[in-house]
Amino acid sequence: MLHAHVTSWAIAIILFIVSYFLMKAGKAKGHKITSMILRLFYVFIIVTGGMMFIQYLSGDYYAISLFVKVLAGIWVIGSMEMVLAKAKKGASVTGMWIMFFISLILVLYLGYSVL
Repeated sequence: MLHAHVTSWAIAIILFIVSYFLMKAGKAKGHKITSMILRLFYVFIIVTGGMMFIQYLSGDYYAISLFVKVLAGIWVIGSMEMVLAKAKKGASVTGMWIMFFISLILVLYLGYSVL
């Protein structure tokens, strides 16, 4: 399950970057298609993450760390959506990018160092 989860995250981040640059280039149709595929990968991420959460709760992991990791993962997904939404409206996205990178670093730290 871990490999499916990590692969979904990797593909989602690539699709996020592609979708952002397609929008900036004025390719509305390409942006819409990649955004919809990206949202499908959000579902894959949430499902595989939920399955891993249930599996890890029965192990020797701390439930608090797992819960914080889940919240941080949802924060990454939310920040990705906020970057795309603000950029589509033409608003400044600097703060959203900072929030995205902070949440992504937190998820990677929790996923690979703590858990």
